[in-house]
Formats: sequence, C-alpha cells, structure tokens
Amino acid sequence: MEKQPNQLLWHGIFLLVVLAAIFGIYKAVQSVDYTWRWERIPQYIAYQAEQKNYAEFDGTVVAGTTEADKGKLFLQNDLDPNQRQAISGGQVAEGDTVFRGDTLDTQLSWTAGPIAWGVWVTVKLSLVAGIFAILLGTLAGLARLSPNPALRNLAVTYVELIRGTPLLVQIFIVYFFIGTVLNLDRFTAGVAALAVFTGAYVAEIVRAGITSIHKGQMEAGRSLGMTSAQTMRYVILPQAFKRVLPPLAGQFINLIKDSSLVSVISITDLTKAGREVVSSTFSPFEVWFTVALLYLVLTGTLSFLVRRLEVKYARSN
Repeated sequence: MEKQPNQLLWHGIFLLVVLAAIFGIYKAVQSVDYTWRWERIPQYIAYQAEQKNYAEFDGTVVAGTTEADKGKLFLQNDLDPNQRQAISGGQVAEGDTVFRGDTLDTQLSWTAGPIAWGVWVTVKLSLVAGIFAILLGTLAGLARLSPNPALRNLAVTYVELIRGTPLLVQIFIVYFFIGTVLNLDRFTAGVAALAVFTGAYVAEIVRAGITSIHKGQMEAGRSLGMTSAQTMRYVILPQAFKRVLPPLAGQFINLIKDSSLVSVISITDLTKAGREVVSSTFSPFEVWFTVALLYLVLTGTLSFLVRRLEVKYARSN
C-alpha cells in the first residue's frame, strides 16, 4: 500500500511559501520610493452623492396637519394652498419664505463610481459575448464534424483564421471596418469581436468533446430509431458537455480578461475606467492593484461556480 504524504507537513510548507511571498512583496514595496494613497480609491468605487430638492414654486414652509404628516415639513404654495411639496431635510424651518428654485433639502445617496461601472460593463460585455460564443462555437464545432465538405471547410477556415490573428487586430477590423459598414455602436462591435474570437476556441473544445464520446453511442441512438440530429442532441452533446466544462470555464475566464482590450475602442470597461481614474488621481499603483483584484474576483467567482457544476454533474453520474 502506497504511503500517504504527511498532510500537516505539506500544509506547513505551503504556508511558509505563502508567507515568504508576502514578505518578499512587502520588502519590494518598502524599496520603492512611492507614497501610497489608498484612501483615494474607495470614492471611485462608490461614494455618497448629494441630491438637492429644489422649490417648485414660491411658498411658505408649514408643518403637517394630519396624523400621518405629523412632524413633517411642507412647502405650501402661496397662490394655491392645496399645492404642497414635501421637505425631508432640515435646511429650512417652519414659517420660512421660500422662492422657486431655492434649495429645500439635501440628501446623500450611495452612487456607483467609475470603477464600479467599469466592473458592470465588463460583466455585461463578457456575459453577452459568452452566450454568442457558445452558440457560434457549438455550430462551428458540429460543422467541423459534418460529412458535408462545404460546412467542414468553412468551419476549419473560420477557426484557423480567427485563432491565427491577434484579438486586438480583430477588434479594430470589426469596429472601424465592419462597424462602419453596418453602423454598429461600440458595445455591439466589442461583443461581436469577442464572441467571434472566443467562438473559434469553443468550436475546438466542442469538437474535441464530441470526438471523445465513443462511436457506439451514436450507433446505439440510431438503433433506437432516433435520427443523427436527435442522437447528437439527446445522447452525445449532454455527455460531451460534462467533459468540456473545465476547458470551457478556462476559455470564459480568458474572455473576461480579453475583454480589457475593448478599451481601445473607447468602451468604458474596467480597464478603461482604471486608466481614467489614474489620470485624475495620479495613483497608478493603487488603481491598477485594485483593477487586478477586481478581475481576480470576477474570474474566481466563475471558477467557483464551474466547480459547483462539476460536483453536481459528478453526483448525477
């Protein structure tokens, strides 16, 4: 019987390596002649914005008269006593005369900063592009296995052409050439470029997953009276999906990171938002460390969800 490794020993070694890495980073930071200003970053993620309530007419501040309005203040129109405007702050007092356009109260509300909006754009861009990439990649993967030479050659040409050229060049072509011809906006052009690029890799993953299923599965489906398309849909693809889930997850993690390139066509994703914050704060290290951490959170969340799916499918087997 093979001897099991000492778990406590190897966990200790792992902890020592992590501590050594942290100490190395700390010493590197200490050696850099740089003034860290982390207090500047939170306001670019979320901040309390002022919302002012302005008087809609000339009037007088009065107190509420009904039981429900007890303790509340209202601006009552001098010309129409039935017209009132609620006041929620304490900038005016009962009996004050207020003119139209004066500030009645100021409220603070949490508002997403540019970095938070960049995260949202990155998530939306990756999600939409990922959905189209799955559809396009699945069709291309099936076409690569098609007995029809036209479909097969088209799929091979698409995969080799897209995988053989840089994504940045493809984004420029889609936005400045195809986007101009079809009148596409920046977001649509970015989604199209990312979907086409990722779809080529998904096609190869799907093709590999399908070919890994034993040919006897297709023959068994046909012997039960199903057509080739029905067998592929109900027998082959469900089994192939379980096998290609890990590489698909890796590809979509790459998609989230690749989405940073759309900033070159002025889509305000997380990377472009970080660049704008750097230009206004002059704190590049703090901003880019924050951006990197947010990308790590996004990709880590996706990895966690995929692991949960893998466990679920493993139990179903």
